[in-house]
Amino acid sequence: MPFSDREMMARLIQCEAGGEGEAGMRAVATVIMNRATVPYGEFFRVSQGGNVRNIMEQRGQFNCMTDTLSSGYNPQNIWNMSPEAIHYEIADWALGGGRLSAVANALFFYNPYSPECAPYFPPNRIGVIHNRINQHCFYIPTELYKDT
Repeated sequence: MPFSDREMMARLIQCEAGGEGEAGMRAVATVIMNRATVPYGEFFRVSQGGNVRNIMEQRGQFNCMTDTLSSGYNPQNIWNMSPEAIHYEIADWALGGGRLSAVANALFFYNPYSPECAPYFPPNRIGVIHNRINQHCFYIPTELYKDT
């Protein structure tokens, strides 16, 4: 049975940021919703007018949305998650229009597994560092993003 948008969002939040505390989980949820509502560029085309499910399911964007990584099984995927009340609360908050101002209009995030965030992410320079929350670095779009 396919997950509802709410269920998928709760599982994705838990999988991508479950160890990052409430602020980290809200930040990841904000990026997902920013992608669904940005009025230009790649994510605008993917969301087709705000479809958050299209954003969550976009191929190659979230490691947790695949059960295979580098030709091997990825045990950290949404199908293996068991969301708790906090994950549903944050999903409801984000789907209801909540946004964490600390990440502004960030469209990208990643865990660098180091104390430093790269100045740009992805490497094609369409995102510039805006903030770090716990282990994740958050990037707002540069002028180059509009042409994606």
